Amino acid sequence: MPAQQRNGELQEALAALVRSEAILAANEAAFVGRLAHMDERFARIETRLTNIEAILLRHEHILEALPDAIGRLRKDFREIGFKRRE
Repeated sequence: MPAQQRNGELQEALAALVRSEAILAANEAAFVGRLAHMDERFARIETRLTNIEAILLRHEHILEALPDAIGRLRKDFREIGFKRRE
């Protein structure tokens, strides 16, 4: 194989390598950008879940206190003279 032909093939291979590296760099940049977007999204989701957990805990406490509150209410109604309808 003549030296000039090998040189041309090497130049073509080098050009293909440079194009591939440019594509890889562009894909990497897009991937890193997507990761940053996902990190922000997950942070928002975690914040919302934390808020939902706090709300659920408050509701749990309210529900736990409900039987006692109903019992006190019934007692108060009896004390002021309310009677059950027959």
